Order: sequence, then C-alpha cells, then structure tokens
Amino acid sequence: MSLDIALDSAFAAGVSERLEGIEWQLRESAFARTPFVTEAAQHIINAGGKRFRPLLVVLASQLYPPADPGQVDRAALVVELTHVASLYHDDVMDDADLRRGATSANRLYDNSIAIMIGDFLFARASSIVATLGTDYVALQAETFARLVQGQIAETRGPQGGEDPLAHYLGVVADKTGSLIATSAVFGGMVAGAGPDVLAALDAFGEEIGVVFQLSDDVIDIASEVTGKTPGTDLREGVPTLPTLMARASNDPADARLHELLAGQIEDADTVAEALELMRVHPALEQARAEISRRAAVAKEYLRPLPEGEAKQALLALCDQVVSRSS
Repeated sequence: MSLDIALDSAFAAGVSERLEGIEWQLRESAFARTPFVTEAAQHIINAGGKRFRPLLVVLASQLYPPADPGQVDRAALVVELTHVASLYHDDVMDDADLRRGATSANRLYDNSIAIMIGDFLFARASSIVATLGTDYVALQAETFARLVQGQIAETRGPQGGEDPLAHYLGVVADKTGSLIATSAVFGGMVAGAGPDVLAALDAFGEEIGVVFQLSDDVIDIASEVTGKTPGTDLREGVPTLPTLMARASNDPADARLHELLAGQIEDADTVAEALELMRVHPALEQARAEISRRAAVAKEYLRPLPEGEAKQALLALCDQVVSRSS
C-alpha cells in the first residue's frame, strides 16, 4: 500500500526508500536450499501486495527517530513473512484459485506443498524475530496463536446461537487485526516508545486492521478492480460485513437475496444477480458507515502519540483505508 498521503517530501521519500529495501529483503528471506522451494516460497511475494504491515512498522518506528534501520527492517520482515505464510494456509483452507491476481499456490503446486511452504515461511519469520529479542518473540508467538484461533473460529462458524456478525468481527480481529496491531507495536518497540504509546499503537493497529479487512469486504462487492475475481466471497459463500448486514434484514423484499446468500453460488449469472442486488441494498452503505466509524475510533487511539510526521501519517492512513471502499 503506497504512502498516498500529503506529507513532508523528505519524510515520505525516506519511508518509501525503507520499504523498497524491505521488499528486496523479503524476497531474499524466502530463499531456500533448493530452487523449487525458493520458487514456491517467493510465489505470493512476487505477486505483489499492499505491504500494509511493513508500512505500519516503518511509520511507527519514526515516532522517536532515529530508529536503528536494521531493526526496523527485521521487524517489518517478521510481520510480512508471517502474513504471507498465513496466505498459503488460507488458500488451502478456502480452496482458492487466485491470490493477488495470480494462480494460488495450492492450485499451482497442490495443497500439501502449499501448507509446507507456509510452514517454511513461518520458520523464516521465527529465525528473524529471534534476533530482535525475547519481547518480540513473545509478542510474535501470542499473535500467531490468535491467527490460528481466528482460523479455527472461522472454520467452525458461529456456535450455540452466537450472533453471526459478532462472530465474524471476532474472526477478523484475530485473523487480521492481531498481526496489524503487532506491526504497529513492533515499530514502536524499535523506536523505544514507552508503555502508554505501545498500548495506543496496539489498540490503533487492531482497530485499523479490522477496518482494512472490512473495506476489502465492501470492495469485493462494490468494485470490479480487485486482486481476485469480483464477488469471490459471494461465490464461495464466505460471510462478510455487508452480506451479514443484508442477511439480518427482515424486509420481505430481500427474500431472493437471502436465498442467494445462504450458501455457495455455482454459476456466473447467479453471482452477477447477487452482486446487483447487494450493490443497491442499504447494507452496503451501512457497511461503509461502520468502516468510517471504526476508522474514527482508530484515530482516537493515536492521541497519546508524540506530534510529528509519523503521527500525521498514521492519521492520514486511516482516511486512506476508508477511501478504498468509498
């Protein structure tokens, strides 16, 4: 995700330069003893990505400059390698065909290989985080546990009369918010931030992480410019913020939409029908309003941070995430 926000040119150039170096190191971190494993491990990395997590590490690390560049880089590599590794596992769980516009690793190599490549990248992240210190290792382990628990909760679905929307938001917090929160905290740790600022970064990161995923939910319905086939979540029967809001409607006029949202959709014409109904349903605007509300909450969490370009960048990033789904 580019730093497409109004900042001091020197600050923005420094952040961009740092991210370019991290991108090169990311590919280097995926090198293995055999060409095949290297190719498979670099597959998702080479497909690109928003690099939102490294960006948060870099921005938070600038709250109290100068932070050690080597530590910034390693912290950013840990969170992005963890994220990429989780994508290999997610694609197996979801039986995905595409990832970031390219053939998914599970389709290209098969499920077993994709799972093991994910494990390989988790191992690479573990090796790097060990060089940062035990506090980083402990936070990384706690985050990894949340990622796994979020995936299990998503796989099982709501239990015992649990509200589907509340369940979904819990899954998003674990699967997406937790690692984005860790990204912000890692940056603050590298910068030498105190407990109050680290707590603020943690709360901010989790909230903006949820916003980031919820904006993707809206994009899957409202936009045809995505890294995956439009309506992918609809096609696979995956619950999202707008579809869960639509399913909660008691309007008899929504009967056909409820029928379509009840499970997977097999053919393209029916997907197109579901997209058409969702795009005019009030739930889409309700979802956008919830995204804006949560982004405002994320901004409030940033109050304890010291004033400066880094704080302004984090504030502006909230607006940028919201604008993705506008």
